[in-house]
Amino acid sequence: MTSSATPSTWQDFRAAEPAFEDTVRTRFQQYRHHVLATGSPRVTGLEVEFRMDALWFGMMPNSRKALDLRRDPRFAVQANPGPDAEMADGDVRVSGRAVEVTDPAVLARFIAEVTPPEPFLLFRADPAEVVRTGLDGDDLVVRVWRPGHSLRRAADDSPVREA
Repeated sequence: MTSSATPSTWQDFRAAEPAFEDTVRTRFQQYRHHVLATGSPRVTGLEVEFRMDALWFGMMPNSRKALDLRRDPRFAVQANPGPDAEMADGDVRVSGRAVEVTDPAVLARFIAEVTPPEPFLLFRADPAEVVRTGLDGDDLVVRVWRPGHSLRRAADDSPVREA
């Protein structure tokens, strides 16, 4: 479900690859609901938030996904593919570790910005891998970011290269 790379922060990803981060964030923001895989794995619907320089997951206490993440913080979240098969903006996925946030100041700021239904649990997504698969002209291109490097691979037989 996740790569063996050490998770980083969303700020690290944005600092290393600002244009790629913008593409991924924009793709997730096209739709409200996405798909989260946790645990053994279990797949469930989820809303994501990009705020305070991070990717956030809010969820009900004692929900299966919250219990999964408390037991094993590994996750993969797939952006909603949308209403048709075109996916003109590509297919994006983020995987890494979810860190439960208990800091009262962070929770208060999140509540002020988002007004989530309460009670809720808040997890910060620390990415270990960000992937976008999409078209570049007639070429299918896979773009992968991991802490410390970014790769680009076309569907043809060209070699994988640093992005």
